[in-house]
Amino acid sequence: QVQLVESGGGLVQAGGSLRLSCAASGRTFSSYTMGWFRQAPGKEREFVAWTGGITYYADSVKGRFTISRDNAKNTVYLQMNSLKPEDTAVYYCAASTRYYTGSMTYMTDGRKYDYWGQGIQVTVSS
Repeated sequence: QVQLVESGGGLVQAGGSLRLSCAASGRTFSSYTMGWFRQAPGKEREFVAWTGGITYYADSVKGRFTISRDNAKNTVYLQMNSLKPEDTAVYYCAASTRYYTGSMTYMTDGRKYDYWGQGIQVTVSS
């Protein structure tokens, strides 16, 4: 069992930056593919980024967001720069026992993830 706890959310003006952190329990953190997803009010959950030796981003955040991990600290990060009002959402980190299969989009499906954090609000004001 893996527990995930997000932190670092909040309110920021458009153009600003935030860094989300997701701390994971367990001793096998380095073996998990880690992802970030988000859900805006009235919308479906959407993929943001994943990392598992390589990284992959949704087109909507590419060039603005960076996913990284520190396996020694059992933590995955999402650095968000040049934030836009449309980035406003609850952000979730997720862990998967599945791995990149050669298709970059394989791990963009939330159903591939086994564990989820409780989510954290990010609000970007215009």
